[in-house]
Amino acid sequence: MNFLVHRDHRAHRAALFDNYDSIEEGGIRASSSYPRDLDERDNDKAVDSLQDRVSFLKKLTGDIHEEVETHNKMLDRMGNEMDSSRGIMSGTMDRFKMVSHVFHVWLRVRITKIVHPN
Repeated sequence: MNFLVHRDHRAHRAALFDNYDSIEEGGIRASSSYPRDLDERDNDKAVDSLQDRVSFLKKLTGDIHEEVETHNKMLDRMGNEMDSSRGIMSGTMDRFKMVSHVFHVWLRVRITKIVHPN
């Protein structure tokens, strides 16, 4: 299996470079330098483009990270404020229950006095 992959790789490499490395009549073919220069320029352009994209993505991920941190802080503050509000509301409900209980006791006493006067 490994042999087949290696042989296939060599075939692709030969097709890719079109035998530029072969020596003809004591030297490299004259026509091979022109396409190589073009390939090098194309590669340089591709590398520059890739560097620009990587820089952009790095900045974008940094911005996303900052935004997430900001939202996390905001959510933490909201959670703390909700806990505080829950405590205040709980105290208010306890006082309301106490007033309601006192009112019911007072009402019972009043009704009892009206229904059963001494």
